[in-house]
Amino acid sequence: MAERSTAAVDVAKTSGEEKPLSEKASDEATADGGAEGHSRDEKNATAAGEEAAPRTEAPELHSGHKLARRYRLEECVTRLDGFSSWRAVDEKLRRAVGIHVLPARHPRARPVLAAARSAALLGDPRFVQVLDAVENDDLVYVVHEWLPDATPLSEVLATGPLPAHEAYQLVGQLAQGLAAAHREGLAHLRISPSSVLRTSTGQYRVRGLAVGAALRGTRSEHPQRTDTEAIGAVLYAALTQRWPYETDAYGLSGVGALAKGSLVAPDQVRAGVHRGLSELAMRALVNDGATASRQEQPCATPEELAEAVAAMPRVPQPEPAFTAPPAYERTTYQRGSYVNGAGPGPRRGGPAAPPPGSATPPALPGRAGKALKWGVSTLLIAALGLGSWQISDALMHGGTHSSSSGDDQPRETGRPSQPDAQTRPLNIAGSAEYQPDGSFQDAEDVSLSHDGDLATLWRTKSYRDGPQLSPYKEGVGIVYDLGDRSQLHALTVKLHYAGAHTALSLYAADSLDPSTPLSSLRKLASTRTSSDSATLELSRPQSVRHVVLWLTALPKAPSDDFSSSGYKQGVSEVTFTGE
Repeated sequence: MAERSTAAVDVAKTSGEEKPLSEKASDEATADGGAEGHSRDEKNATAAGEEAAPRTEAPELHSGHKLARRYRLEECVTRLDGFSSWRAVDEKLRRAVGIHVLPARHPRARPVLAAARSAALLGDPRFVQVLDAVENDDLVYVVHEWLPDATPLSEVLATGPLPAHEAYQLVGQLAQGLAAAHREGLAHLRISPSSVLRTSTGQYRVRGLAVGAALRGTRSEHPQRTDTEAIGAVLYAALTQRWPYETDAYGLSGVGALAKGSLVAPDQVRAGVHRGLSELAMRALVNDGATASRQEQPCATPEELAEAVAAMPRVPQPEPAFTAPPAYERTTYQRGSYVNGAGPGPRRGGPAAPPPGSATPPALPGRAGKALKWGVSTLLIAALGLGSWQISDALMHGGTHSSSSGDDQPRETGRPSQPDAQTRPLNIAGSAEYQPDGSFQDAEDVSLSHDGDLATLWRTKSYRDGPQLSPYKEGVGIVYDLGDRSQLHALTVKLHYAGAHTALSLYAADSLDPSTPLSSLRKLASTRTSSDSATLELSRPQSVRHVVLWLTALPKAPSDDFSSSGYKQGVSEVTFTGE
């Protein structure tokens, strides 16, 4: 652990001295992410706290260039300090990725490789994942996730500050993620509104863990304090839409100091700021001379900041405003006339007068009226009897159904039910790992989930939090091609781990495309199980060709030869039945 910590934190200990975040913030050439929303601005290339890079010519690369016969470069998003960052396509797995490229002779090439390989081992979903780190053909390149649906926080704040409940989620996720990283000896050192991404599901992802600092030569003698102060500055910006220091940065106006060595608290900058979050930001920023509004101890590490977030009352999302329904206008019928609000009523000494322009409907003849009444009564009695029989049958046989269709609440499932005599196993013509967020689990082994061998399987990664993957990850899954459109009745899944609990859903898709948004798919069934098998039965047969098996909750399992202990699952075999 000591060697790993040294390699990750001191990735660029050459020249240059550490300086406060207030001076580092002027650097907006955010090469640490090398992904969506990157600025192409190359000014301030030697910002404070970073070593000045020697003049090393960037490799001659262009759109369409292919690395390792696999990664096709599409668009250059950053070119700075002898390295470049690109949006690219992984042609092997058919997904978008981000790539940092620099010459192998670049003085930062070795630290970048070491930092990337250390960051790749973390596997925390709160960070943009490093997928590959390679030295090949006199080039060093680092491949990482590309999140097409993510927006840098700097762009989100351009429209206004975050609501209190979103700022609470932001600081909690950042503090917990950085605390986990520091426990593994990894530091970020370049956290800013540009390196924090907000996905379409409201999750926050941090890009550039260790790698961004290595690329830019950023170093710190106190990495935990540096990252904690940076989280405090991001929270401050989220609450006020202002940068906590005198200089403008990340598209935000700076805030002047009340006095030398002090900062203005967020609730003094903008009215209506949540008091507890304002104090939390000041406790994180106290390392730079800020003074908390009360006498709480400062937070000097991400772990302490995460504990402070957990200790404060939760900030819930506000309830939607209630809109009163339109006023109900009561209508009373009396012997062929009506009383409606202030409308005409019965006259004294005689029958009620009908409203102007209305006609009293004629009464049915005596025998015809009686026959109609008896007919209606007979139909009502028959309907009540049929409904009672259906309810009784559902109560007696409801326990045999293990899944629900659409948005019904899933039920616990046990041993898979036997298919009907008319159904048969359906062939599987192909499969691919389905990940609309671009973060794959075990893409090369997807075919093992339907190879007829229970000893082979497709595996997920191991996650620290669970069983529910949300909000850090929407889910994991596989898309299957049944060859032709078939009438699908059910799916039986043999799982690798038992335990509480695995949540599974089945969706109809249009193709094997792994990046199709989940919102565009049609839900067929869902279930939840604590055993090592599950059956998803459709309420009625559906004509489909491509279907997605989607897992949103995973059981906790011990470490093995493939992954560490955590929340994870494996799919050993799937069987589709239908006509």
